[in-house]
Order: sequence, then structure tokens, then C-alpha cells
Amino acid sequence: MIQKIKIVKTFIIILSLSFSFSANAQTVEEIIKGRKAMFSENYQNGKKISILLKSNKIEEAKPLMKKISDNYIKLLDYFPENTKEGFKTEALPSIWENKDEFNALMQKASDDMIKLAKAVDTAEDLRAVQKELMWGNCSSCHNRFRAPH
Repeated sequence: MIQKIKIVKTFIIILSLSFSFSANAQTVEEIIKGRKAMFSENYQNGKKISILLKSNKIEEAKPLMKKISDNYIKLLDYFPENTKEGFKTEALPSIWENKDEFNALMQKASDDMIKLAKAVDTAEDLRAVQKELMWGNCSSCHNRFRAPH
């Protein structure tokens, strides 16, 4: 009986490991759509942050800042070589031609969202600090790495 339990446990472990490996193996379509979804989520959360800060609801805005920061870190893995084209990507070849610069910008955007979450507590001009630490990064990336639309 104990041996059967061990076999069942081993089978469950192997099955769960194989499932997790297959879940992590994304198709090109899933990767491109995933990065577009994260950028879209960041934009939507950025708009919500603007509204919350304008209403002086600083504490409600901070979790959204953290989510945006986390998304920028995740996005570092969403631009493999095989995702340059297709599925209505608006990513320019300059991302892959200047990968270190692009990755540094994603990291900076992530870091700046954490700085923003701290700065809003003492900032005299919430709009200005948000423009500098959030929207400025969006513009920098769009100007250099995204196709005009």
C-alpha cells in the first residue's frame, strides 16, 4: 500500500512538472498578445492613477503603481527574437537592434514607478512628478521602439 502511494505521489509530481513546463512554453502569438495586454494594462492603470492622484486618493493609486512596475519587469521576457513580426505587433526592429537600451528603459520605467509611489507622499505637484516618473517613460519608449499609429 505504501509503495502504491509513493507511485501515485511520484506520478502527480511528474504530471504537475510536465504541465508547468508546457504552460511556460508560449507560442509567438501568445507572447505578442501577452506583451500588448501588459502595455495596455499599464496604460489603463496609468489613467486610473492620474484620476486617483487628481482626487488626492494617493494610497489607492500605489498598488496600481506597483502593478505597472511589476509588468515592466515581466516585459523583459516578452521580446524574444522570434516575435519581431506578426499578430499586429507595433514593436519596431530597434527593440532587437538595441536590446540593452530597450531593457534598460523597461527597468528604468519599473524603478521610476516605485519612485513615484514614494514621491507622491511629499510631492507638491502630483501631476508634474507623475509626468516625470510615469508618462515620460511611456513617451521615451514609444518614440524609440513603437511604430506610429
